[in-house]
Amino acid sequence: MITGAHTVIYSTDPEADRAFLRDTLRFPYVDAGHGWLIFGLPPSEVAVHPSEKNDVHEFFLMCDDVVKFAAEMERQGVEIGSVQDQPWGKLTQVTLPGGGKLGVYEPRHHRPESTGIKS
Repeated sequence: MITGAHTVIYSTDPEADRAFLRDTLRFPYVDAGHGWLIFGLPPSEVAVHPSEKNDVHEFFLMCDDVVKFAAEMERQGVEIGSVQDQPWGKLTQVTLPGGGKLGVYEPRHHRPESTGIKS
């Protein structure tokens, strides 16, 4: 039934942010036409948190070592936030070329198995 998830990042400079995902993070991609890139992502997970309102969503990337990730981003001249130690993991934010921020964290919580593609 469900074969995947499609995440959308809205940007004031989508071409620069697409180049960042392609060239800096080296995500595999396909060109859906006219330079509209769609990127493959590592296995993902979804959590539901309490909120006072609906239709609020966040997107984070996860890594095995956020300190190492932050150092690599700094080496490449990417603006990166300080690493914050949270009960659920270590968190930083990378600033995309378009100016948006993307959370990246090293989880401490257990990770579920990926569902894989089922048809």
